[in-house]
Amino acid sequence: MLTKEKLKEQIEKFPDEFTIDELIEKLILIEKIETGDKQSENGEVISEKEMENEIDILTIHHSSRDLTRRNI
Repeated sequence: MLTKEKLKEQIEKFPDEFTIDELIEKLILIEKIETGDKQSENGEVISEKEMENEIDILTIHHSSRDLTRRNI
């Protein structure tokens, strides 16, 4: 979760003119990084091997879906 202080810090880093979309994208990125840091601190991580296995499963699932769509 973002704090007012973090928000102020990030806004100070922006150029004088920016879009709302740019601000929102940056804030979402910061929140995701903070969430990942907290998960890491709490030991809520998986090994590199487990991550590779999950990527392989998703890749295979995605590839088979593409083949089905193409009637192959």
